[in-house]
Amino acid sequence: MTKQNITLTPDIYFKNVSKTLNMNIRSELYSTNEFAFAVAVILSAQATDKKVNEVTPDLFKIASTPDTMLKLGEEGLKKHIHVISFFNNKAKNIILLSQQLKDKNSNNNNYKFPKKYHSRQELMKLPGIGQKTANVIMNVLWGAPNIGVDTHVFRLSHRFGWVKKSDNTPEKVEEKLLKIIPSVYHEIVNHVMVLHGRYTCKAIRPQCDKCPVSKWCNSKDKNI
Repeated sequence: MTKQNITLTPDIYFKNVSKTLNMNIRSELYSTNEFAFAVAVILSAQATDKKVNEVTPDLFKIASTPDTMLKLGEEGLKKHIHVISFFNNKAKNIILLSQQLKDKNSNNNNYKFPKKYHSRQELMKLPGIGQKTANVIMNVLWGAPNIGVDTHVFRLSHRFGWVKKSDNTPEKVEEKLLKIIPSVYHEIVNHVMVLHGRYTCKAIRPQCDKCPVSKWCNSKDKNI
């Protein structure tokens, strides 16, 4: 098939790809409340959602709040997450996070973050939560127009030519994407690009024949 000389703009991309996805599910990470979701996101750093989802259902049955996580303890937590990359450091951070979030209501299974943490600046003060993690938490839980640049978002942004080679950090990519992607799509950027990158526009052998925006794409990685 001959590549059409049409630019795959963010508007074309999000308008078409979003129609092929379940937009009611904001993340494939398993969680039971806001604290559990934050833990799952921390665990997912340099690990697949699939691998994280293998351990979190059993973990969250006994430790899904700061209080119950502290009762489980760091060594107990390690036993549940030892198959996850960097589990020692992640366990340490999750326990420190639990200590900081613990309050009289933290044993409530429907745990919600205090309102003061509904900002990236405040979230990033918590153990284990960096900029990308904070962006994902805010975007998924509270619909904030933040963009968590994970491996899929980073790769696709470069593949589509939306960012330059010099945009070589997640922070630089996020800054550029916030400028070029229409604000109406900011809330769904992570969901759309992660799922599209995970299942269709893969790093190796992208499934271009199944891609809803293939006719607009001029990527050198195109597989048809």
